[in-house]
Amino acid sequence: MGRSVRVRAGIGVCAVAALVCLASAALVGGAASAPSAAALVRGSHGRGTIVDAPTATHASACGQNPALVCTTVDVPLDRTGVVPGTVALHVEELPAQGTPKGAMFLIAGGPGQGSAHTFGLGTPGADALFQYLFPGYTLVAYDDRGTGDSGLIDCPALQTALTEEQNRTAATACGQKLGPAAPFYGTADHAADMDAVRQALGFSQIALYGVSYGTKLAQAYALAYPQNVSRIILDSVLPVNQDESYETSALQNMPVTLPHYCAAGGCNGKTLTSDVVAVANRLAAKPLTGKVLLPSGRSTSKRVDGLEVLSVVLNADLTPGLAAELPGVMHAARLGNTQPLLRLAYLNDVENAESAIDLSDGLYAATVCRDGPFPWAPDTAPADRPALLQTAITAAPAGTFGPFGSWASQFGNADFCTGWPGPEGGVTFGTTFPNVPMLGVTGGLDLRTPEAGAAAVTAQFPQGHLLVVPSVGHSTVTADPSGCAVNAVRSWILGGPVPSSCPAEKPFVLPVASMPAPGVAKPKKPQSAAATFAIAKAALQDAESMWLLTAAESGTPARVAGLYGGRIDASVSSFTLVNYTITRGVTVSGTVKLVKPGPPVTFSGTLTVSGPAAAHGLLGISGKTLRGTLGGRSVG
Repeated sequence: MGRSVRVRAGIGVCAVAALVCLASAALVGGAASAPSAAALVRGSHGRGTIVDAPTATHASACGQNPALVCTTVDVPLDRTGVVPGTVALHVEELPAQGTPKGAMFLIAGGPGQGSAHTFGLGTPGADALFQYLFPGYTLVAYDDRGTGDSGLIDCPALQTALTEEQNRTAATACGQKLGPAAPFYGTADHAADMDAVRQALGFSQIALYGVSYGTKLAQAYALAYPQNVSRIILDSVLPVNQDESYETSALQNMPVTLPHYCAAGGCNGKTLTSDVVAVANRLAAKPLTGKVLLPSGRSTSKRVDGLEVLSVVLNADLTPGLAAELPGVMHAARLGNTQPLLRLAYLNDVENAESAIDLSDGLYAATVCRDGPFPWAPDTAPADRPALLQTAITAAPAGTFGPFGSWASQFGNADFCTGWPGPEGGVTFGTTFPNVPMLGVTGGLDLRTPEAGAAAVTAQFPQGHLLVVPSVGHSTVTADPSGCAVNAVRSWILGGPVPSSCPAEKPFVLPVASMPAPGVAKPKKPQSAAATFAIAKAALQDAESMWLLTAAESGTPARVAGLYGGRIDASVSSFTLVNYTITRGVTVSGTVKLVKPGPPVTFSGTLTVSGPAAAHGLLGISGKTLRGTLGGRSVG
């Protein structure tokens, strides 16, 4: 997901980049030939057919690996020939090692992520990981039309839009900017392009590895060109014919999936779910506006409504640091302490800001608005769509929006696409998949493409097998630090056994179950040693999850402000608290160093606790233990 109120199905090649990659030795189960991924931080389709087989042109070596070859494949913008023009697709091909088994096409998500840009072939870590996953296969990744280096669609206002109104207005303007080309970026067009690349590279059949939206594109290709598919693996499965008008699947499955975030302890799953529902519905009726402290000492204004709450919650399946914050933040907001939610919503916006080259919001709009379906006919005039949409929302059966009010319908694509130039929506795909080996992989913490959808799709393949990774969210294979998913995929490729489920693992850091009360600006006297210790412990937990959310996720240094003062200076291997405050009158300072990347992560360090409301003293961190002396008393 890129923007606050758009449900995107993007991927992270190495989600929680720094930590998953630091733990990369587990990826291969200790196999002697395994690579290190430490460097990897980062039916009819409704159109005519191409008469002449496309050709790959401008072939040249590219990337850090001299074996990687980049080519350009020119495809028609409109395969009916009515609208003139071509699109030059940027294609990258890494030849197989050992005995060739065929070609594996790597398909990224969004829509809006260019696969060549996202998978990063030609870099040592990416090549090692994907050659380990798919031994004997030539690896192919190309940027879809409108992404990366394939005629990138860049609509700046859409890239920076936050509210639903801003998204809708910017999407309409982006569609108008595209003009006559707007209808030619749907999933069916992407599938036809994929076959053009296949032909240009000279492969009679191809294997498909789709992630997130890439699974929808892989399914669409398999339905349109079944004879050209040798095998298929779908990671974080989006059903190809799923109605995304309101994001019904995500909304209805949220209460099913959220309790799993507390399965390893640290919080109560039922409480988390009820808190999310209560806070989202409350802020949908009366949005929250407040100030968020910045590391510089200044503050910024932030508005949070129900859709923003859903965005924050949904992004927990890609961001373990955010997931760790979620229980305490939502419970505090339900009880009236909204400062933690304001900060988390602000950070959610900051951490999800992306450039068009990384994820094109314009291409996202062009694809989802072309695909539909929506509660209006494809040729309905934009001026007539809002009324038809509202009628459909009003008539929706009870439970359509899960435990949320009808306001949650804006979480989907229908409202977003009301102003997109026609025709739009109404594209359907077939239902009979080829009888080829198929592996579905789903994360037990995946909120945007839930397990139920993966199970339903896998069941439609005669040779389908589903692997559940219970402790991982979206973009499952490369987000699993245990190595179970990676080794299962490799085993499947080699014809070996694949389990139905991986073992449950502990999270990188335990959830922040609760946040202390805000405190008072001028306390009358210091709190007890026990009360101060509880606040300091909560501050450390909060700092750990903030470190995980920022520096550990990006692999670059970051600063995060405390709720009421101070800051965290974080790097991949440590973080320093500078008068860090999550309740007024108690400050925590000190440096905390990473000892083991985990999961779970372990730290060491010393903290100084002070402030007018605190029992002063020192606390030592060793592994999971926090103890010391506060106000002359031993604590911990």
